[in-house]
Amino acid sequence: VQLQAFGGGLVQTGGSLRLSCAASERTFASYTMGWFRQAPGKERDFVALINWSGSTFYTDSVKGRFTVSRDNAKNTVSLQMNSLRPEDTAVYYCAAVLHQLFAMTPGDYQYWGQGTLVTVSS
Repeated sequence: VQLQAFGGGLVQTGGSLRLSCAASERTFASYTMGWFRQAPGKERDFVALINWSGSTFYTDSVKGRFTVSRDNAKNTVSLQMNSLRPEDTAVYYCAAVLHQLFAMTPGDYQYWGQGTLVTVSS
């Protein structure tokens, strides 16, 4: 599975960005799709996921601000990010794993996109 994330950029505090991730897999609907982020000098952290059944999960710091969604017809997953804060600044990665309901650590995922940089200025 090849994943390509895009949509990052520079935004001011309180602004919004929408990240998308395109997958090359015909059976995309069977995959749980996750978003992770990695700030400079820090570990890669879980942000959100949408599993193959459509259930979503978020890390506490983004609940109410970020929304993950998927379009199985287009083999894409998106992350709508609102009310952005400087602490959201990071490289954001999409990832995929087959047939898992809960996958919240990097080691749970089989495939990774290349990452897209989100910078939130104060």
